[in-house]
Amino acid sequence: MNHETIVISVGGSLIVPSKGDGAPDTAFLKTLRDFVEKNVAKGRKLVLIAGGGKTARMYHKALQEMPNVTDDDLDWIGIHATRLNGQLLKIALKGFTDEYLVTNPNELPTSDKPVIVGSGYKPGSSTDLRAVQIAKNLGATKVINLSNIDYAYTADPNEDMSAQKIEEMRWDEFLKLVPDTWSPNISAPFDPVASREAKESGIEVAIINGNKLEEIEKYLSGEAFIGSVIR
Repeated sequence: MNHETIVISVGGSLIVPSKGDGAPDTAFLKTLRDFVEKNVAKGRKLVLIAGGGKTARMYHKALQEMPNVTDDDLDWIGIHATRLNGQLLKIALKGFTDEYLVTNPNELPTSDKPVIVGSGYKPGSSTDLRAVQIAKNLGATKVINLSNIDYAYTADPNEDMSAQKIEEMRWDEFLKLVPDTWSPNISAPFDPVASREAKESGIEVAIINGNKLEEIEKYLSGEAFIGSVIR
C-alpha cells in the first residue's frame, strides 16, 4: 500500500445528519476541510467517497409510496443523492480536489491534486463497495469507513440489549452478522457486497466516528483508537 494515500468512505449521516431539517452539517464540513488540509500538508493523498444519508432516505420514502417502484429505482435515486453530497464535498474542499467527481471506480483522475472525491456508480451496492474498489485499484489495503457511531456492533444496540461492540473481527465472522444480499436502505455497518469484496481483496476496514477524526491518525499510526477493525 502507498502509505500516503488514504481511502475514506464518508457516511451520508455525517454530511446530512439523520436528525434535523435535512440541511448539510456545515460544522462537519469545516472540520473535514481542516482534516484534509493537515493531511495534505503531511504529503498524503486522500480519496473521499460520499454516501447518500438522509437525502437518499427521504427520496426513498417518497418513491415507496408510488406504484411499480423497483429496488433499482431506489438505488438510482440513492446514487444521485451520493452525487449531490459528493459535489458538496468537492466544492467544500475546493483548492484540494480534482476538477471532476468520480463515479466509475475504474476511471480515476491522473491530476496532481491531493484529493479525489467520489460517489455512487451503479445499482446493487452502497458507496462502501466503491471505496473498496478504488482502494483495490490504487493498491491500498485499508479503507476507513466514517459513520456517526464509535463502534460497529454484533446487532443493533437500540433493538438488541445483548449486542456487543466490535473492536476487531475477521471478515468470515462479520459476514455472518450482515444480510446475505444487498437491498436499498439496508441496515449494516458495512454493506454485504462491499464486505465480500474486501475479504476477497485482502482489504482491512476501520469503522470510525466521523465526529472524532483524530482517531484516524491513531489508527494509521497503529495506536489504540476508538473504532472497529474488520480484516
